[in-house]
Amino acid sequence: MWEWLRRNREPRRTLRVRSRDEASDATLVDFAELAPDVDTFLGQAAYLQLGFFETISELITATPGLADKEALSGAAGAALRKHEELVALIRADGDDPTELMLPFREPLDAFRTATHGLRTQETMLSVHITAGMLDDFYLALASSYGETGRQVARILRSGDDRQAIVDIVTRTIASDAEWASLLSLWGRRLVGDTLLIARAALAPVRLDEAEEKQVEPVFTELLAAHERRMAAMGLAA
Repeated sequence: MWEWLRRNREPRRTLRVRSRDEASDATLVDFAELAPDVDTFLGQAAYLQLGFFETISELITATPGLADKEALSGAAGAALRKHEELVALIRADGDDPTELMLPFREPLDAFRTATHGLRTQETMLSVHITAGMLDDFYLALASSYGETGRQVARILRSGDDRQAIVDIVTRTIASDAEWASLLSLWGRRLVGDTLLIARAALAPVRLDEAEEKQVEPVFTELLAAHERRMAAMGLAA
């Protein structure tokens, strides 16, 4: 279903999964020949951040309270900054950012549409959950690309300013207990679509049994982090 996320190039790096704040060699799992080529990695990462910026900007328009609008603008600005820094990194490598991002525009826009809620609060949760999971996943991929990967990791680790989203969702739940059930259900739905995007970013179209075992710890960590994000908002994962 998600094969359009790959480009027909041979992977030339190694995927390493590291803790989000790791600075040295605390590798949790290491598996070779699964990471995409660096152009695919950078193009996807840059376009994802642009998509997060667009969605948060839409949320600002849909949010009535001025204080909430102001708070959400920080999250939008953080996503835009990450996008711009990734684009600058692509240009520094002598590549055209538009060319690298274009193959992923249609499919990643489709992902955004699929995870866009009917209610503003659902879409807020979508941004927080999908951006969190995919930032974690691309941080895991980043260790596969040497100095370029280290620069990407620095960009992705910079502040996301999504606490405003957490605060709004938490207030919503406190105002009406039915929101907790609704948003918990929505959060569980987001996981499947987000993991498909992450899985499709890997180089092999299909994984054999041994490769599946190698990938499993990565997704286990993504799910554990997802559960922590949900619990922090008082939601069941």
